[in-house]
Amino acid sequence: MYHLTFTSPQGYLDVAEEDNKIVRLQWINDKKLYEQSPTPLLLKCKKQLEQYFAGKRNNFDDIPLAPQGTSFQKNVWNALYKIPYGKVKTYGDIAHEVESVARAVGGACGANPIPIIIPCHRVIAGNQVLGGFSGGEGGKSKKELLFLEGYKVFEENQPSLPGL
Repeated sequence: MYHLTFTSPQGYLDVAEEDNKIVRLQWINDKKLYEQSPTPLLLKCKKQLEQYFAGKRNNFDDIPLAPQGTSFQKNVWNALYKIPYGKVKTYGDIAHEVESVARAVGGACGANPIPIIIPCHRVIAGNQVLGGFSGGEGGKSKKELLFLEGYKVFEENQPSLPGL
């Protein structure tokens, strides 16, 4: 597996590639955690993530992905991938799409190995509260990503990303 770690407005992100596909994106505390292997795909992914954080990109459609998980999780992640930039769906909406229940969808969201690109941050609770987020600083990071995309329902006490 090849890794590229870089600084983002939300801290250090590490993106991993296997067989010419992105398999993981994670927040890390130590940028020297992995040996760096800046492949063309990892550099492309980093550039697109930087564009996303700068407000200049709203999709990652040309990045090949291969998230590892169960067939149910992959089905949920496919539904998440289709949520448009700046929009949200509830856990119940996704559950309806995949013929499951909201709690199981929440579990699949929490197991998402490629957050931001597979936008689990765009899923909120049915009562319009934020819901969980397993990346970065949890709910704070989720709010920042939604705010970056122009979804300002959670604007009160909104943390700000540097440069916004």
